Amino acid sequence: IATHPHKDHFDDDAIPLMITDKSTSLFASVECESDVKRLNLTNENITYVAPGENHKGGDFELDFINCDHGTGAPDAVGVIITVDEKRIMVVGDSCLRTDRKDEYLKKGALDVMIAPINGAYGNLNERECTTLSGILKPKLTIPCHYGMFASQGGDPGKFYRIMCDEQPDLKFKLMCQGEGITV
Repeated sequence: IATHPHKDHFDDDAIPLMITDKSTSLFASVECESDVKRLNLTNENITYVAPGENHKGGDFELDFINCDHGTGAPDAVGVIITVDEKRIMVVGDSCLRTDRKDEYLKKGALDVMIAPINGAYGNLNERECTTLSGILKPKLTIPCHYGMFASQGGDPGKFYRIMCDEQPDLKFKLMCQGEGITV
């Protein structure tokens, strides 16, 4: 899933390698089409997506949701992945939009919410991620998009303290790159 064409979400090196396997599907925001064409990717399993769209494949379902990543990526999407009766929301690069609560919970409660905390370029910061978690009440919140670029910030320690102070009843997990989790 490529939520928008920024290079940390549409990787020019990794996506062409992955898409050479004809059983691999790429779901990419409509803004990614020019990158797909520039890289001459021809896999018939490339689907351009927009908020509100639903796609089913195998044992999973993808519901693409609105993001607000500003004018730098106006067509960015987030996604709610339903698999094994679990609902996992990847907020995507977005600012805090509490007005979208009904959209996010349209098909039921969330088991996991993965959301940025870097607070740069229109993304949630640590406190805003905590606020969204408090509104949506997922069973588990996983912060992301920190420690990637020095200029973008994001402090998992600060997120930890805010969650403990402001949402003590909500579970969260700070993860390391490559770490797995079973929910």
